[in-house]
Amino acid sequence: MEIVLEWLWKLSDALVYFLAQPFYYISIILVMLQYRRQVQLERRLFHVRLHSWGRQTWITVLSGFAAGIAISVVSSFLGTTLTLDGIILIWSVSILLLLFRVRYLCFAYSVGLLGVIQFILSWFPGFTLEGFAGGVLKTVQDLNIPSLLALVALLHLAEALLIRWQGALFAGPLFYEGKRGKVVGGYQMKSFWPIPLFLLVPAQNAGSLLPWTPFFGGEAWHSGFSFIALPALIGFTEMTVSTLPGQKARLTSSRLLLYSVVLLGLALLAGWWSPLTVVAALAAFLLHELLVWYSSVEETNRSPYFVHPSRGLKVLAVLPGSPAEELGIEAGEVIFKVNGTPVNTKQQLHSGLRMNPAFCKLEVLNRQGESKFLQRAIYAGEHHQLGVILAPDDDASVALRMKPLSLLELLSPRRGAEGRKSARVPEKAPGEALDR
Repeated sequence: MEIVLEWLWKLSDALVYFLAQPFYYISIILVMLQYRRQVQLERRLFHVRLHSWGRQTWITVLSGFAAGIAISVVSSFLGTTLTLDGIILIWSVSILLLLFRVRYLCFAYSVGLLGVIQFILSWFPGFTLEGFAGGVLKTVQDLNIPSLLALVALLHLAEALLIRWQGALFAGPLFYEGKRGKVVGGYQMKSFWPIPLFLLVPAQNAGSLLPWTPFFGGEAWHSGFSFIALPALIGFTEMTVSTLPGQKARLTSSRLLLYSVVLLGLALLAGWWSPLTVVAALAAFLLHELLVWYSSVEETNRSPYFVHPSRGLKVLAVLPGSPAEELGIEAGEVIFKVNGTPVNTKQQLHSGLRMNPAFCKLEVLNRQGESKFLQRAIYAGEHHQLGVILAPDDDASVALRMKPLSLLELLSPRRGAEGRKSARVPEKAPGEALDR
């Protein structure tokens, strides 16, 4: 009973520290800003709101909380030697990197960079500083980089699973500038999860011993254990013009899962043989950048999926709760005929629907190219295209050009969005954020 009470006391103490830190609240605010920006882009392009940024925020916050509990349980068997000064240092480096690109707000970059700095400092054992700089120097030197990289690997493992389950849930349709200036349809996929972590750390003073010995920390656990709170933020941004969002999310999830397994293996090896620490630290952000680069090259070299075929109109998205959703029309399908009339342009679609303003019959080609016949009554006040968002045509007035997103552009959505509304000189929009 005393052991249980001690665990509860230490957990409550860590919770108080967690609630007193601003980093978790900062991460939630950043998530809200990202989702709000997505809704603004949807309104500018389609004059409708496909998502609710408030609902997106709540879902991801709750999912992140559950993931944080799971990671905390698993990490208790690995162990983490981290102090409050270490937490502040890691978050400070992350926020500094955020000024350059939003996706650099990822512990793979901050911990990896600190690992490289620690390795360089090891070449100069006599190097010292005074005052505040000296405190920062000592904090860097005292970081247990292998244990932190193992934690980064667990965070990415959780991220891979969350992407698999939720990555396509909030995917937003957009018009992009494709090859040779042609406007194509696509999706931007953004999901972010604030993660509260409660990590086992060696106690500073004597206390009860753990019934097991964590992998990292060694003899430090002989003085007992304690808990420390570490707010984290994981997330990814992907764009796809060559495949459906669900397929892209599964592919991204599989690659990120492989990354997390490799990084965890390197971290465990570095904990066993310290010279491998710098290798694991370099791998943390270099392999991460490789994933981003490869995904970009892959999209560039593939043919666009959301373009109109020679006959019919390709569906880019369907509005939630619309007649099209009730009919069972899905993204990637082709509207072939309306009320018996073939349609190849938006004007022909509108004319076909006006042939019978109270009822419509559709012939739609599914993703496998097979015909399906749909019919439904039309009621006053419903969307003029039944709630279907079509792939862009040659008259599309606004397209988006992918570009890195900085913190200033995130805080000010108008930054980076200057330009004429034309397919040839498109408006700019974020193409990268946070993690992946």
